[in-house]
Amino acid sequence: MGTLQGLEQALSKEEYRFLKTLTDPAKIQAFLDDIPYSTEAIYRCPLRVLRERVAHCFDGALFAACLLRRLGHPPLLLEMIPNSRDDDHLLALYKRYGHWGAVAKSNFVGLRFREPVYRTLRELVMSYFEQFYNVEGEKTLRGYSLPLHLKPFDRWHWETSDEALERIANKLDRVRKVPILTRRMVSMLSPVDERSYRAGLLGSDKAGLFRPRPKGGGSILHPDEVRDPPPIPHRQVGDGRGGDHDGHGESRMILPKLKRDAQVIIDMKVSAAEEDTAV
Repeated sequence: MGTLQGLEQALSKEEYRFLKTLTDPAKIQAFLDDIPYSTEAIYRCPLRVLRERVAHCFDGALFAACLLRRLGHPPLLLEMIPNSRDDDHLLALYKRYGHWGAVAKSNFVGLRFREPVYRTLRELVMSYFEQFYNVEGEKTLRGYSLPLHLKPFDRWHWETSDEALERIANKLDRVRKVPILTRRMVSMLSPVDERSYRAGLLGSDKAGLFRPRPKGGGSILHPDEVRDPPPIPHRQVGDGRGGDHDGHGESRMILPKLKRDAQVIIDMKVSAAEEDTAV
């Protein structure tokens, strides 16, 4: 039985009618924007997202990939890789007229939908660069993965069962990564300006924001200790790689198997021809 057929057979009549209204990527994104951001360290398959109306980055990307598949697109995921002071972010990819777009669930305003106007995956990923920052106002995006095709996981019914989700997360850990910055570029990055910082956090769930450990040591703040977005720190030239984790365009939280040591990707090289190859 095909996985899409299995999904549709698992739906109630009301759920099926609703699913049929999500007829384009923008409507899939609107659904994800309307549901709360999950602050739980668990995965939900697309069927559970539809029924429970809650999702974090990983869940939202899977849901979007599932729905994009219904529209004729292959189910592809791309992982955006931060430095060690932030957490990763997942995109569900789609292509129209030879150009890439994306659907995503995020706790940050700027890390969600992208129209299919980007010629390469690098172009698409770089469109997120300025909006990919942690709660300290540090720009943290450092690379991305080659696309992961979810068809091999159909045998575990990833659209209707949570069983395959850890497998998908583990595979994402092993997919080849593409760096986007040199060390010198990183050393010259400026912090996010306060207006952009506050705009990016509009409507965010504080409980879902991952806070990096203070550079001078000490404990990570409890969510209740974070008022409205904290003030932007003064520029610290030469800070380079940062230091712990974070809270970017999708309420950052540590999810099993999704944490990355971004230093690994700095010296990696992938040819342009490999870039658009799904694994």
